[in-house]
Amino acid sequence: MKLPTPMPKTIQSLFVTSELHPLIKTGGLADVAGSLPVALASLRAKKNASELQQRILLPAYPKVLAQCGSCQSVAEIIIPGHDQAVIIRETILPDSEIILWLVDAPQYFNRDGGPYADAKGEDWPDNAERFAMFSRVAVEIAMGHTGLNWQADVVHCHDWQTGLVPALLSRYSKRPATIFTIHNLAYQGVFTQDTFTDLSLPPDLWTLHGLEYYGNLAFIKGGLAYADALTTVSPTYAEEIQTKEFGFGLDGLLTERKDSLRGIINGADYMHWDPTNDPYITQTYDPNSLNKKSLNKTALQKQFGLNISKKTPLLAFIGRLVWQKGVDVLQASLPTLLKSNMQCVVLGTGDAEHQAALQKLAKAYPNKLAVIIGYDESLAHQIEASADMFCMLSRYEPCGLNQIYSLRYGTVPIVRQTGGLADTVTDASQGARGTGYTFTDCNVKDFTSAVQRALTRFADTDKWLALAKRGMRKDFGWRHSARQYLDLYIECIKRSKQL
Repeated sequence: MKLPTPMPKTIQSLFVTSELHPLIKTGGLADVAGSLPVALASLRAKKNASELQQRILLPAYPKVLAQCGSCQSVAEIIIPGHDQAVIIRETILPDSEIILWLVDAPQYFNRDGGPYADAKGEDWPDNAERFAMFSRVAVEIAMGHTGLNWQADVVHCHDWQTGLVPALLSRYSKRPATIFTIHNLAYQGVFTQDTFTDLSLPPDLWTLHGLEYYGNLAFIKGGLAYADALTTVSPTYAEEIQTKEFGFGLDGLLTERKDSLRGIINGADYMHWDPTNDPYITQTYDPNSLNKKSLNKTALQKQFGLNISKKTPLLAFIGRLVWQKGVDVLQASLPTLLKSNMQCVVLGTGDAEHQAALQKLAKAYPNKLAVIIGYDESLAHQIEASADMFCMLSRYEPCGLNQIYSLRYGTVPIVRQTGGLADTVTDASQGARGTGYTFTDCNVKDFTSAVQRALTRFADTDKWLALAKRGMRKDFGWRHSARQYLDLYIECIKRSKQL
C-alpha cells in the first residue's frame, strides 16, 4: 500500500494579484491582497503541521516602483514570444516581513493611468497580452524555473487577471496546488477567439470546459475550470453565483464545481479602520465614549457647508457611482428623504450621468447634501466616523467592506440583503442580534422604508446608541477568515500530493 506523501515542514505560498493595498488600488481586491497575507503570517497551522511562508507577485506599475524605492533585481525570465526579458524585483510588503516580487516588464506596465485602463478610463487595448504574460511569469516562478531557488506548494490567484495561471499549471504532472478566488464575477476578462490564437495558448485549452466562453476567450474560466479549489468572498455570494441572476453566464460551471467552491467572508483590516486610533479623524472614540463621535460629525458638516447640528441624522454613501451599487435608486430617493430632517454626504466616482445628477441635487439642497466626486482615503475615514448611518443599495455585492467599517465606527448600516451584506448585517428587528437595517429589493420604496425605520429609532437616543454599540463590538477581522484559507491551503496540498 502506498503511504501518503508527508506535508512539507514549510509551506511555500505564491499569492498572485494585479493590485495590492497600499501600493496600488482600484477596489476591494487590493484590500484583500494587502491584508490576507499579513493575517496568514500571524497564524500557525494546526498541531505539528507546517509553517506558512509567503511570496506575493504583483506587476511593477510605476506607482508601485515609486513607493518601493530601490528594489533588488533577483531574476530575469525569458517568456517565449516576448522580445524583452522580464525582470523580477524583490522588496517587502509595507508594514510586514512578507517578500513582494514585482514583475518588471516596462512594455506592459510602465505607462500612465491605472492597472487596467488609461487616464481617460478606457481599457488598455493589450490587456489580454499584459495579463497573459503576467500569468506566464507566475507559472515559471511557481514551478521553480526562474533561478530563484524557490518553488511553490500552493498558488493563490485572484480574479480574471490571474485566471490563466491555474489553466497553464494544470498541464504539469507535478505542480503546486491552485486556489482561485472570485472577487466579482461580473469582471471576466473576455476577449475574441483571435486573441486566444495571438497569445499562443495551448490549443487543448480551447474547449467548452476550458477557456472558451460563448465563442470568446474568458480568462476567468481558467481559474474556474482548472483550479483545485474555488473561493469567493462571502457565503451568500457563493450561493448566488450558482444562479442565472448572479452567475453572468457561468452559473452552470459553478454549479458543476460547487463541491470545490466555498465562500469565505473578507476580513476588515482593523489596523487601519478603527475609531480608537484613526489618525484621519477629528476625535477618536470607542463604544464607551460613543458620545464623542458627534465631534467628527460637526467638523464634517462645517467642512462641507451642511447645517451644523448634532441632532440632525447624517446618512453617508461611499462607493462607485454605478448601476451595480444602486446609485440610481439613491438619486431617486434623496429628494423625498431630504425633505425630512436629515442630511447626506456622498463620496465616489463613476458614470458621468450619475455624477452630474448627484451634483445637481447637491445644488438644490446645499445645506443638506454634499457630493464629492473622486476618492480620498482620508475623507473616507472622516465620513465613516462622522455619519450616523451608511447606505449600501447594491444590486449584487460579493462581500463589501464599508458596511463592516461602518459597524466598527458605530455608523449604523442600511443595506440590501445580498452577498456579503446579508452575511454581515442583521436587521434591528431581530432584537439583541440586530446591528443595522436591511431591505429586500433595490427600489425606492424598500430603501426609503428602511431609512425611515432607522430615522424613527434615531429619535430615541438610548435605543440608537445600543444598536450602534452592538455593531462596534462585532468582530469581522481577518483572523477567522485567514484560518479558513490556511486550512484550505493544507487541504489542497495534501490532495495534490496524493494524485
